[in-house]
Amino acid sequence: MTLSTVPYALVVDDDPLIMMDTTSILEDAGFRFYEAMDGDEAKRVLATSWESIVLLFSDVDMPGDTNGFALARHVAERWPAIEIVIASGHVLPKAGEMPEKATFISKPFNKQMVHQHLRNMLPDNKLPEPLKKAV
Repeated sequence: MTLSTVPYALVVDDDPLIMMDTTSILEDAGFRFYEAMDGDEAKRVLATSWESIVLLFSDVDMPGDTNGFALARHVAERWPAIEIVIASGHVLPKAGEMPEKATFISKPFNKQMVHQHLRNMLPDNKLPEPLKKAV
């Protein structure tokens, strides 16, 4: 696989340890990634790099003016081709809080949970090769 065919994910979490764990899980799944520590920083990354991003993987509770639900709505409105996963260990989404196409995963999560979630929700054309080959 050439590097140019490897999709990008944008990982957004204000906890550095969770960020490291999540990026490692996504890297194992076959993604390259951008990182943002909050929703406002994520918006800046998206403004310049949205064309290469196929997945937003975001926490809900973060500092700043944009929480994960607001970020998900922002992405869904402006870049509908980007798939969205929202994660939290404290908050469950209420009806209408997330965009229709967004999916939710509870923390704590592990590699197998995330990979299975991605295989179930991503269309084939956005699945990285390692996830396509996994059983």
